[in-house]
Amino acid sequence: MNTKDVLHELRTKNGLSQDELAAKVFVTRQAVSRWENGETVPNTETLKLLSKLFNVSINTLLGSPQELICQCCGMPLEDEIIGRNKDGSLNEEYCKWCYADGTYTYSDMDDLIEVCIPHMINKSFTEDQARSYMKQKLSTLDYWKRYEELGDAGQFEALKKQLIDEINALQIEGMPKVEKLNALVGSYVNLAYRLPNGMNVKFLDDQTTYLGNQLESEFGGERCFGVLANMDFIMVCTYEADGANPELILYKKR
Repeated sequence: MNTKDVLHELRTKNGLSQDELAAKVFVTRQAVSRWENGETVPNTETLKLLSKLFNVSINTLLGSPQELICQCCGMPLEDEIIGRNKDGSLNEEYCKWCYADGTYTYSDMDDLIEVCIPHMINKSFTEDQARSYMKQKLSTLDYWKRYEELGDAGQFEALKKQLIDEINALQIEGMPKVEKLNALVGSYVNLAYRLPNGMNVKFLDDQTTYLGNQLESEFGGERCFGVLANMDFIMVCTYEADGANPELILYKKR
């Protein structure tokens, strides 16, 4: 689709009239009409407003003229997994796992490779081949080429270490020590826990990126531990395969 079709589809999908859309992005109804007739396209600042309003990338608004990939991990970018800046706007350079709320979540290329490899191995792609491919691929991406400029001098790694120390200090029975915390998008780990009153409740934001890990129970069996944390809280739960039958063990504000 081109820009005029994308804008018309997004406007109607969100139940907005041309007048209502115009008011939200500070233009006239006639300007919206010209966009949808293909006579003009929004300027850069208006595209930013439309991107935030419809929660899609500027690339999508322009009819996806280029293929976006994360400049940290190399993953193809679709609107649903694009990272966000501190102001909530989309950053079309990174995915949610590598860039969250204006913060880069990886400072060690080898750590990122270890996270990616299990998802890449198959019958025709061995672990060694995956590791070799990732080392070559990552070295071509903008984040790693400009790491000295873009990095935060170890601040985020210091936060992860502090969180790991706090989690291990809880000494939860049956849970092994946490060695690493990885970036996890809320929608993938937002389990519904059953309360004593019978209600099922979720505690996370699907759009937020957290730090966490999965750990096998020292007691054995089918259940494992899930750990999630950020600046505000630490949460520990147990669950079965694919997140079935979750049970909240601890929720602690920091």
